[in-house]
Amino acid sequence: MTPKIPGFDHQRVPVARDVTLSAAVGGSGSPIVLLHGFPQTHLMWRHVAADLAADHTVIVPDLRGYGDSDKPADLDGRTYSKRVMAADVVAVARAFGHERFALAGHDRGALVAIRAGLDHPDAVTHLASLDVLPTLDTWEVMRGTSAAVGFHLYLMAQPPGLPERMIAGSADDFFGHFLDVWTKDPAAIPPDVRAAYLRASREAVTSIVADYRASASVDVEHDTADREAGNRLRMPVSVLQQDWGAALGFDAEELWRAWAPDLVHRTVSCGHFMAEEAPAEVVGALRDLLAR
Repeated sequence: MTPKIPGFDHQRVPVARDVTLSAAVGGSGSPIVLLHGFPQTHLMWRHVAADLAADHTVIVPDLRGYGDSDKPADLDGRTYSKRVMAADVVAVARAFGHERFALAGHDRGALVAIRAGLDHPDAVTHLASLDVLPTLDTWEVMRGTSAAVGFHLYLMAQPPGLPERMIAGSADDFFGHFLDVWTKDPAAIPPDVRAAYLRASREAVTSIVADYRASASVDVEHDTADREAGNRLRMPVSVLQQDWGAALGFDAEELWRAWAPDLVHRTVSCGHFMAEEAPAEVVGALRDLLAR
């Protein structure tokens, strides 16, 4: 049986033509939407969501292409653009009656959150990003042998066909690799949750690759256009990040400040899956953000 977030209701929410997302919702109060990363589902927020639900309405969807959400075919290279996925998020919040909401994302979900903040500044009141750089900056800092840590970015950027076959041929090994090497505390992802992540990812290879492929094409176009136009995140922004900038030779806070003038940037000592490894620290940062 797939684990669930205790006390949360699970619903199917139409967000676009022929696309429905699966979302868990709980609590009451001012709304916050939590977006998961790779190779995970909404379950990665189970600890954080339960805490925030004490005084907030917490909406935790599976992104399009992930988990129990629909996985439409990518016919034009834009079906999994962060712009389209951000519009999904706004539609989910509206379906639950919220025109304005706080938004936090981890990894892939953070990229969606950033795009939502840029495209829908009147809807997103506060924004948190966990352990990722904006798409354009990610590609610009990846260089030389240090870029080996992002091999999956380059693999899934290739034209349709080969990446999907390679990953599907050893899906559990591929997705499990990231669950293993990106965590400092393996106990933070217990066996039933790990099994749920692997099962969900195994069933979503094509859409996950399409999501990553978009970040090497259309998402870069959108970020570039915003940079050239001087478009910035106008809401309070909090960033939690490992200090991998030191290893790759860049200042993550400086890169972030170019996008987010009202910024709090924190370096954390846990692994990549910080909402599971250090949920109390994440909750504290989100509560601080919401108070700004």
